[in-house]
Amino acid sequence: MLAQKINATLENFQKEISTPLNLKVLDEIRIKYLSKNGIIPSLFDELKSSPKEERPNLGKLLNSLRDLTTTKIAELKEQLDLQLQKDKAQIDLSLPGRIKLLGSKHLLTQTLNEIKSIFRSLGFSSIDGPELESDYYNFEALNFPKDHPARDMQDTFFVSKDFLLRTHTTPVQVRIMEKHQPPVRAIMPGRVYRNEAVSARSYCMFHQVDGIYVDTDVTFAELKGTLVAFAKQFYMEDLKYRFRPSFFPFTEPSAEMDITCYLCHGKGCKVCKYSGWLEILGCGMVDPNVFKMVGYDPEKYSGYAFGMGIERTAMLKYGITDIRIFFDNDVRFLKQF
Repeated sequence: MLAQKINATLENFQKEISTPLNLKVLDEIRIKYLSKNGIIPSLFDELKSSPKEERPNLGKLLNSLRDLTTTKIAELKEQLDLQLQKDKAQIDLSLPGRIKLLGSKHLLTQTLNEIKSIFRSLGFSSIDGPELESDYYNFEALNFPKDHPARDMQDTFFVSKDFLLRTHTTPVQVRIMEKHQPPVRAIMPGRVYRNEAVSARSYCMFHQVDGIYVDTDVTFAELKGTLVAFAKQFYMEDLKYRFRPSFFPFTEPSAEMDITCYLCHGKGCKVCKYSGWLEILGCGMVDPNVFKMVGYDPEKYSGYAFGMGIERTAMLKYGITDIRIFFDNDVRFLKQF
């Protein structure tokens, strides 16, 4: 009977040490088999009650079992200790720590935040509007004639007869004036959509910031002063500027603002097409017809409006020549900013 227990104990021990081990598990096995109250010492206790003629052979079996388990556990412990030392040796504590790379704001977000900060310091609030817009707000209320080319399917993403993806953020001006009586002073940032071929200078989706100020006795001189103050803060303090006559359906008179090229300082380079000037935005005095659409008295109120593209503004400031790179998510480009 005792001989069977000895053989069974040996088999169980061999099975347990054949599984994946660590120092903690090995020590648990040692305690289980060799401790004072372990399995092998309890078998020696049983030996005392065995028949006298069987004790010599049983004693040899028990001694062999104890020696084998003791030796095997010692060998395994030595192997595990060596492996542990080897693993520790692979960690070179003299090496510098690994820097955790953190993400940053996209260049367009940085540019927009800077623009918003400057206009906020000039007294403008920031208001958002819907990207899915009606024909009324996107065109009609802004004095676009029925036959204006922008209303054509080849220029605008229409989702139905009367609704489209807005082509500019200017419709938000109408929504603001419908809800608020003058004075109104706000900028309107957001995404806009144009049905254009994607190239280095144009994209089907981009970002704009429009602005408006309406009150009594607002003049074009105030418009120029506001935009010049913005340009000097955003680009460079010693820039030169000019306003060229232009046309927009919702402003009259209308103008485009140019500044001296920040790279060549007006001498002429590839970025400014060797003219020395860079166009940065469009602007003008709000057309009286727009005031009539929102219920403002054009005889009492006047105002100015302006708009600029965020991608174009960032391209001009940072010397970027391809608008598509803003949307490629190339970390090599993004991490420069």
